[in-house]
Amino acid sequence: MSDPSLPPPAPVARKVIPITPEPAASVPFYAAQVKIQPRSIKGVLARWRWIMVWLTQLFFYIVPWLQWNGRQMLLFDLEQRHFYLFGWLLYPQDFIYLTALLIISALSLFLFTAVAGRLWCGFACPQTVYTEIFLWIEHHIEGDRSARLRLDASRWTTDKLWRKSLKQFLWLAVALWTGFTFVGYFVPIRTLALEVMALQGGWQIFWVLFYALATYGNAGFLREQICKYMCPYARFQSAMFDPDTLIVTYDAARGETRGPRSKTIDAKAQGLGDCIDCTLCVQVCPVGIDIRKGLQYECIGCGLCVDACNSVMDKMQYARGLIRYTTANALAQGWGAAQVLRRVLRPRVLIYSVALVALTVAMVASLAVRTPLKVDVIRDRGVLARQVGPGQVENVYRLQMANATEQPQRYRITASGIAGLQVASEAEVEVQAASSRWVVLRLRAPHDALPSGPHPVALDFVALGQPGLALRENTTFLLPR
Repeated sequence: MSDPSLPPPAPVARKVIPITPEPAASVPFYAAQVKIQPRSIKGVLARWRWIMVWLTQLFFYIVPWLQWNGRQMLLFDLEQRHFYLFGWLLYPQDFIYLTALLIISALSLFLFTAVAGRLWCGFACPQTVYTEIFLWIEHHIEGDRSARLRLDASRWTTDKLWRKSLKQFLWLAVALWTGFTFVGYFVPIRTLALEVMALQGGWQIFWVLFYALATYGNAGFLREQICKYMCPYARFQSAMFDPDTLIVTYDAARGETRGPRSKTIDAKAQGLGDCIDCTLCVQVCPVGIDIRKGLQYECIGCGLCVDACNSVMDKMQYARGLIRYTTANALAQGWGAAQVLRRVLRPRVLIYSVALVALTVAMVASLAVRTPLKVDVIRDRGVLARQVGPGQVENVYRLQMANATEQPQRYRITASGIAGLQVASEAEVEVQAASSRWVVLRLRAPHDALPSGPHPVALDFVALGQPGLALRENTTFLLPR
């Protein structure tokens, strides 16, 4: 206890030491892109990928050169506004058919995705196909995955320079031919070839180079980044998946706990699953994911990891299917292939199938009964109605007649709907094959045939020599007071 007679103790001076905060560790906003060098693999699904590469590219590169009745078989001629689909000639007025084709394509994509995931991405998407072609060129020039990794890490030598240069040259050649072929679907390809060789047609050459650059950059350098970051399909595909959709799946119950081992040991006795952790499934993946971590939006469903894992299972003398195409329900409940197939015909798939079949049948039937003659009737605004001769009234129209056949056609024009109505202009008109022309049509009727005002009339167009090729258009005839 302190003595109250003593003075209070002097305050002790405290030295304040400033604390300098440590600099915050810098966190990059973007991870550095690691170049993926996928390993080549052989198997059933890899073989199917190459079958699709051949089928799609044979169609793409050959069809523009095929002829039909002396013209290009498949051509979307934007300059002439003619769209040739094999035996059909469509005009801008027939845009409904092109819209139907797009809807059919979208429904097909939805159906395939609901049944078996990203089949389009893994086997037929242009990004996948051209990446596979570019990787094939790279593989045959620089070697397989390990050789390419060593070549990239080595210093520049004559061998590295000529390999890299040859690869880039072949990539550019494929890209230029692809760009030229693509533009050949919108410009007659034989004319385009002559213009390119003569260095004429500036816009055509521009678009050839534009699409060539897109192919070269996307398939040669961006590759999996297109699928991961730029393709919108990867983002909304989950809306079309359900537990009965076939997807590439790793059977964790069978594979875990993973670990290396020799074929002679009893893995079950040591608590090991069938996965030997060889990472071959990761090495063959074109987007560089580990399917053992579960389904990821980057997965394009190519199934190369299935082929890789099956090859390892064969060597280890284990059952195939550690990684396989199956459904979430099948994996959780241990279903066999027969039970999985029975779940394919579920309501979502049936709805897509019925809509797809109905739309396809409707479009084909509409094209089959379509009249290859288009007529737009436009009243002459300068002369609505005028009196000509004794008791006669004349209306003037302008007709745009489009012949959608491959032969010149001569049409007879008749009018009906008013007593005494007659065609006062030329009653027969010729329109050249796959072309259109403007025609002036004059109709006359007695002034006292009907009360004054507009009256409906019908115009009939019949091809001479082809009575079945006929069309009727309705318009009005104006009788003045």
